[in-house]
Amino acid sequence: MKIGILLTGKLPPAMVSRHGEYDAFFRRLLGAVDPGLEFFTVDVVDGEPLGDPARADGWLVTGSRHGVYEDHPWIEPLKAFLRAAIEGRVPVVGVCFGHQILAEALGGRAVKSDRGWGLGVHSYKPAVTPSWMPEGLAYDWNAIAIHQDQVVEIPEHATVLAASDFCPYAALAYGDPEAPYAISVQPHPEYTADALREVMDLRMKDKLPPEILSRATESLDTGVSGDAEWAKAIVSYFRAAGARRPASAGSV
Repeated sequence: MKIGILLTGKLPPAMVSRHGEYDAFFRRLLGAVDPGLEFFTVDVVDGEPLGDPARADGWLVTGSRHGVYEDHPWIEPLKAFLRAAIEGRVPVVGVCFGHQILAEALGGRAVKSDRGWGLGVHSYKPAVTPSWMPEGLAYDWNAIAIHQDQVVEIPEHATVLAASDFCPYAALAYGDPEAPYAISVQPHPEYTADALREVMDLRMKDKLPPEILSRATESLDTGVSGDAEWAKAIVSYFRAAGARRPASAGSV
């Protein structure tokens, strides 16, 4: 199965030299669950053409430091591409920024939230747990959050899969939750505690109040439980959605 990763943001160069870009994080995360997956990356933020949605068996939209409401030349084409992928029955997964732009593309809305920064390990409660999701996501789970923007209105055909007091729309399924045509999650299953520490040190320590950074650092002692579970969920979703595609729509 060939997964196209839509790279919508860039990490600090010091992190890239050690870990690779956002796409490398996802290759490691999902490849550990299913070594048979193949990946390629489209550098959307640097203007690489999106091409035909059918050239992949599934698409994943990464996180980004940009907002979906910002005036970048690639934002509207990306929304149109996601709609075209879904119309072509190519499954789509969005993470963080990807979660937000998928909601926007399908009729929802994301904004810079007046709730402020969600930074550090957050706990989420399941709302609906479809059969393709691993059992671990049927219970409260923790994951690393790095966002100020949030989805504040969801499309009418979206179902909330998980929520928190801070983030009411933390994970969504589009269409029938048992057979969705797209899914998304606000926190970062691909991030590690060390990666968060690096991002805070390289990008946030001079921009955010010390108390926010301190709370985020302390939260890392809680540990994460949702990263491996979401890795399994994403792979399970891609495999199940790929199996549902008609032969004329592509092969997996």
